[in-house]
Amino acid sequence: MDNLKITVYQGYLFWENTDKNLQNISLRLSNIREKTNLIILPEMFNTGFTMNAEALGEAMDGKTMQWMHKTAQKYECVVTGSLIIKESDNFFNRLIWMRPDGTYEHYDKRHLFALGKEHTVYTPGVKKLIVELNGWKICPAICYDLRFPVWLRNVDEDYDLLMIVANWPEKRALHWRTLIPARAVENQAYVIGVNRVGHDGNEVYHSGDSTCIDPNGNVVYYKRDEEDVYTFSIIGDEVKKARRALPFLKDADRFRIED
Repeated sequence: MDNLKITVYQGYLFWENTDKNLQNISLRLSNIREKTNLIILPEMFNTGFTMNAEALGEAMDGKTMQWMHKTAQKYECVVTGSLIIKESDNFFNRLIWMRPDGTYEHYDKRHLFALGKEHTVYTPGVKKLIVELNGWKICPAICYDLRFPVWLRNVDEDYDLLMIVANWPEKRALHWRTLIPARAVENQAYVIGVNRVGHDGNEVYHSGDSTCIDPNGNVVYYKRDEEDVYTFSIIGDEVKKARRALPFLKDADRFRIED
Protein backbone atom coordinates (compact mmCIF):
# COMPACT_ATOMS: atom_id res chain seq x y z
CA MET A 1 0.00 0.00 0.00
CA ASP A 2 1.71 3.16 -1.24
CA ASN A 3 1.46 6.54 0.44
CA LEU A 4 -1.52 8.52 -0.86
CA LYS A 5 -1.52 12.22 -1.77
CA ILE A 6 -4.81 13.88 -0.82
CA THR A 7 -5.99 17.40 -1.73
CA VAL A 8 -8.88 18.79 0.33
CA TYR A 9 -11.00 21.78 -0.64
CA GLN A 10 -12.54 23.58 2.33
CA GLY A 11 -14.51 26.26 0.54
CA TYR A 12 -17.26 28.81 0.67
CA LEU A 13 -20.29 27.57 -1.30
CA PHE A 14 -22.52 30.02 -3.17
CA TRP A 15 -26.09 29.24 -2.27
CA GLU A 16 -27.93 27.28 -4.96
CA ASN A 17 -25.62 28.61 -7.69
CA THR A 18 -24.07 25.68 -9.54
CA ASP A 19 -22.27 27.68 -12.22
CA LYS A 20 -20.65 30.06 -9.74
CA ASN A 21 -19.56 27.20 -7.45
CA LEU A 22 -17.99 25.21 -10.27
CA GLN A 23 -16.17 28.30 -11.53
CA ASN A 24 -14.93 29.16 -8.05
CA ILE A 25 -13.77 25.61 -7.26
CA SER A 26 -11.94 25.46 -10.60
CA LEU A 27 -10.16 28.69 -9.71
CA ARG A 28 -9.22 27.47 -6.23
CA LEU A 29 -7.96 24.13 -7.49
CA SER A 30 -5.68 25.93 -9.94
CA ASN A 31 -3.47 26.63 -6.92
CA ILE A 32 -2.52 22.94 -6.72
CA ARG A 33 1.22 22.79 -7.37
CA GLU A 34 2.01 19.12 -6.85
CA LYS A 35 0.80 15.78 -8.09
CA THR A 36 -2.19 14.50 -6.13
CA ASN A 37 -4.09 11.20 -6.17
CA LEU A 38 -7.43 12.42 -4.84
CA ILE A 39 -9.31 15.74 -4.63
CA ILE A 40 -12.07 15.81 -1.98
CA LEU A 41 -14.87 18.40 -2.16
CA PRO A 42 -17.61 19.07 0.45
CA GLU A 43 -21.15 17.72 0.53
CA MET A 44 -23.37 19.28 -2.18
CA PHE A 45 -20.33 21.22 -3.35
CA ASN A 46 -22.17 22.74 -6.31
CA THR A 47 -25.23 24.08 -4.45
CA GLY A 48 -24.78 24.05 -0.68
CA PHE A 49 -26.93 21.81 1.54
CA THR A 50 -30.37 22.63 0.15
CA MET A 51 -33.77 20.98 0.07
CA ASN A 52 -34.54 22.67 -3.27
CA ALA A 53 -33.92 19.43 -5.13
CA GLU A 54 -36.61 19.89 -7.77
CA ALA A 55 -34.87 22.99 -9.12
CA LEU A 56 -31.27 21.90 -8.63
CA GLY A 57 -31.19 18.14 -9.16
CA GLU A 58 -29.15 16.93 -12.11
CA ALA A 59 -29.01 13.80 -14.21
CA MET A 60 -26.00 11.49 -14.11
CA ASP A 61 -24.79 13.05 -17.36
CA GLY A 62 -25.42 16.62 -16.21
CA LYS A 63 -23.10 19.62 -16.09
CA THR A 64 -21.62 18.82 -12.67
CA MET A 65 -20.76 15.26 -13.65
CA GLN A 66 -19.15 16.59 -16.83
CA TRP A 67 -17.19 19.14 -14.77
CA MET A 68 -16.00 16.39 -12.41
CA HIS A 69 -14.75 14.31 -15.35
CA LYS A 70 -12.90 17.27 -16.89
CA THR A 71 -11.36 18.14 -13.52
CA ALA A 72 -10.27 14.55 -12.91
CA GLN A 73 -8.70 14.51 -16.38
CA LYS A 74 -6.93 17.83 -15.80
CA TYR A 75 -5.31 16.78 -12.53
CA GLU A 76 -4.98 13.10 -13.46
CA CYS A 77 -6.58 12.03 -10.19
CA VAL A 78 -9.88 10.97 -8.66
CA VAL A 79 -12.32 13.79 -7.80
CA THR A 80 -15.03 13.18 -5.23
CA GLY A 81 -17.85 15.05 -3.49
CA SER A 82 -21.65 14.89 -3.32
CA LEU A 83 -24.37 16.58 -5.34
CA ILE A 84 -28.12 16.33 -5.91
CA ILE A 85 -29.00 13.64 -8.45
CA LYS A 86 -32.48 13.02 -9.87
CA GLU A 87 -33.42 9.53 -11.05
CA SER A 88 -37.01 8.90 -12.13
CA ASP A 89 -39.07 10.55 -9.40
CA ASN A 90 -36.40 10.24 -6.70
CA PHE A 91 -33.68 12.61 -5.51
CA PHE A 92 -30.43 11.45 -3.94
CA ASN A 93 -27.66 13.18 -2.00
CA ARG A 94 -25.10 11.25 -4.03
CA LEU A 95 -21.34 11.08 -3.64
CA ILE A 96 -19.51 10.54 -6.92
CA TRP A 97 -16.09 8.90 -7.15
CA MET A 98 -14.93 10.19 -10.55
CA ARG A 99 -11.83 8.76 -12.22
CA PRO A 100 -9.80 10.51 -14.95
CA ASP A 101 -11.04 8.06 -17.60
CA GLY A 102 -14.67 9.02 -16.90
CA THR A 103 -15.62 5.84 -15.05
CA TYR A 104 -17.13 6.37 -11.63
CA GLU A 105 -18.71 4.82 -8.55
CA HIS A 106 -21.39 6.36 -6.38
CA TYR A 107 -22.68 6.26 -2.82
CA ASP A 108 -26.11 7.56 -1.77
CA LYS A 109 -26.25 9.09 1.69
CA ARG A 110 -27.61 6.47 4.06
CA HIS A 111 -28.57 8.66 7.04
CA LEU A 112 -30.72 11.63 6.09
CA PHE A 113 -30.76 14.61 8.44
CA ALA A 114 -34.30 14.65 9.80
CA LEU A 115 -33.78 17.91 11.73
CA GLY A 116 -33.22 19.58 8.38
CA LYS A 117 -36.13 17.71 6.69
CA GLU A 118 -33.67 15.96 4.37
CA HIS A 119 -35.64 12.72 4.71
CA THR A 120 -38.74 14.41 3.23
CA VAL A 121 -36.91 15.26 -0.01
CA TYR A 122 -34.21 12.65 -0.60
CA THR A 123 -34.21 8.87 -0.85
CA PRO A 124 -31.75 7.13 1.51
CA GLY A 125 -29.00 4.87 0.24
CA VAL A 126 -28.94 1.20 1.16
CA LYS A 127 -25.45 0.13 0.14
CA LYS A 128 -22.05 0.87 1.65
CA LEU A 129 -19.33 1.62 -0.89
CA ILE A 130 -15.69 0.57 -0.73
CA VAL A 131 -13.43 1.85 -3.52
CA GLU A 132 -9.74 1.20 -4.17
CA LEU A 133 -7.02 3.70 -5.03
CA ASN A 134 -3.29 2.92 -5.20
CA GLY A 135 -3.72 -0.09 -2.94
CA TRP A 136 -5.92 1.77 -0.41
CA LYS A 137 -9.42 0.61 0.42
CA ILE A 138 -11.55 3.72 0.97
CA CYS A 139 -15.04 4.06 2.47
CA PRO A 140 -16.88 7.26 1.46
CA ALA A 141 -19.59 8.68 3.72
CA ILE A 142 -21.64 11.87 3.86
CA CYS A 143 -22.01 14.27 6.81
CA TYR A 144 -24.72 12.88 9.16
CA ASP A 145 -23.40 9.34 8.54
CA LEU A 146 -20.57 10.27 10.93
CA ARG A 147 -22.94 9.92 13.89
CA PHE A 148 -23.67 6.25 13.18
CA PRO A 149 -20.66 4.06 14.06
CA VAL A 150 -22.39 0.77 13.22
CA TRP A 151 -22.79 1.84 9.58
CA LEU A 152 -19.15 2.93 9.46
CA ARG A 153 -17.73 -0.05 11.35
CA ASN A 154 -14.54 -1.40 9.79
CA VAL A 155 -15.56 -5.05 9.79
CA ASP A 156 -12.79 -7.45 8.68
CA GLU A 157 -10.51 -4.50 7.81
CA ASP A 158 -12.60 -3.68 4.75
CA TYR A 159 -11.18 -0.13 4.56
CA ASP A 160 -7.99 1.80 5.35
CA LEU A 161 -9.42 5.30 4.93
CA LEU A 162 -12.84 6.61 5.96
CA MET A 163 -13.70 9.77 4.03
CA ILE A 164 -16.54 12.09 5.05
CA VAL A 165 -17.78 15.03 2.98
CA ALA A 166 -19.99 17.46 4.85
CA ASN A 167 -21.96 20.66 5.39
CA TRP A 168 -21.58 20.45 9.18
CA PRO A 169 -22.68 23.59 11.10
CA GLU A 170 -20.35 25.41 13.48
CA LYS A 171 -22.79 25.15 16.39
CA ARG A 172 -22.16 21.39 16.45
CA ALA A 173 -18.46 21.58 15.55
CA LEU A 174 -17.46 20.04 18.91
CA HIS A 175 -19.32 16.88 17.89
CA TRP A 176 -17.48 16.82 14.55
CA ARG A 177 -14.09 17.29 16.23
CA THR A 178 -14.92 14.50 18.71
CA LEU A 179 -16.46 11.91 16.42
CA ILE A 180 -13.81 11.98 13.68
CA PRO A 181 -10.94 10.95 16.02
CA ALA A 182 -13.24 8.35 17.60
CA ARG A 183 -13.95 6.80 14.19
CA ALA A 184 -10.21 6.76 13.42
CA VAL A 185 -9.18 5.05 16.66
CA GLU A 186 -12.01 2.51 16.82
CA ASN A 187 -11.59 1.52 13.17
CA GLN A 188 -7.77 1.70 13.04
CA ALA A 189 -7.97 3.74 9.86
CA TYR A 190 -7.25 7.23 8.65
CA VAL A 191 -10.31 9.48 8.71
CA ILE A 192 -10.59 12.59 6.56
CA GLY A 193 -13.49 15.01 7.04
CA VAL A 194 -13.97 17.80 4.48
CA ASN A 195 -16.45 20.53 5.37
CA ARG A 196 -17.51 23.89 3.95
CA VAL A 197 -17.06 27.37 5.46
CA GLY A 198 -19.28 30.45 5.69
CA HIS A 199 -23.00 31.09 5.99
CA ASP A 200 -25.47 29.18 3.84
CA GLY A 201 -28.76 30.45 2.45
CA ASN A 202 -30.46 29.75 5.79
CA GLU A 203 -27.86 31.87 7.63
CA VAL A 204 -26.31 28.77 9.22
CA TYR A 205 -22.59 29.31 9.77
CA HIS A 206 -20.04 26.60 8.95
CA SER A 207 -16.56 26.83 10.45
CA GLY A 208 -15.00 24.13 8.31
CA ASP A 209 -12.83 22.26 10.81
CA SER A 210 -11.75 19.99 7.94
CA THR A 211 -9.31 17.46 9.28
CA CYS A 212 -7.31 14.29 8.79
CA ILE A 213 -6.71 11.97 11.73
CA ASP A 214 -4.36 8.97 11.61
CA PRO A 215 -5.22 5.49 13.02
CA ASN A 216 -3.71 6.41 16.40
CA GLY A 217 -5.74 9.60 16.76
CA ASN A 218 -2.99 12.03 15.74
CA VAL A 219 -3.84 15.14 13.72
CA VAL A 220 -2.34 15.18 10.22
CA TYR A 221 -4.27 18.23 8.97
CA TYR A 222 -6.72 20.72 10.45
CA LYS A 223 -8.13 24.05 9.22
CA ARG A 224 -10.87 26.26 10.66
CA ASP A 225 -12.89 29.20 9.30
CA GLU A 226 -10.83 29.87 6.17
CA GLU A 227 -11.07 28.64 2.62
CA ASP A 228 -8.24 26.21 2.00
CA VAL A 229 -6.86 24.00 -0.74
CA TYR A 230 -4.23 21.80 0.85
CA THR A 231 -2.35 18.68 -0.21
CA PHE A 232 -0.88 16.20 2.26
CA SER A 233 0.17 12.55 2.35
CA ILE A 234 -1.27 9.67 4.33
CA ILE A 235 1.10 6.81 5.11
CA GLY A 236 0.25 3.20 4.36
CA ASP A 237 2.71 1.86 6.93
CA GLU A 238 0.93 3.77 9.72
CA VAL A 239 -2.21 1.71 9.12
CA LYS A 240 -0.26 -1.56 9.07
CA LYS A 241 1.72 -0.70 12.21
CA ALA A 242 -1.38 0.30 14.19
CA ARG A 243 -3.13 -2.96 13.34
CA ARG A 244 -0.08 -5.08 14.11
CA ALA A 245 0.52 -3.40 17.48
CA LEU A 246 -3.11 -3.62 18.62
CA PRO A 247 -4.99 -6.18 16.50
CA PHE A 248 -8.33 -5.57 18.17
CA LEU A 249 -10.33 -5.37 14.94
CA LYS A 250 -10.05 -9.16 14.91
CA ASP A 251 -12.06 -9.23 18.15
CA ALA A 252 -14.85 -6.98 16.86
CA ASP A 253 -18.48 -8.08 16.92
CA ARG A 254 -19.88 -9.49 13.69
CA PHE A 255 -23.30 -8.29 12.57
CA ARG A 256 -25.49 -7.63 9.55
CA ILE A 257 -27.20 -4.31 8.90
CA GLU A 258 -30.84 -4.54 7.89
CA ASP A 259 -32.02 -2.44 4.96
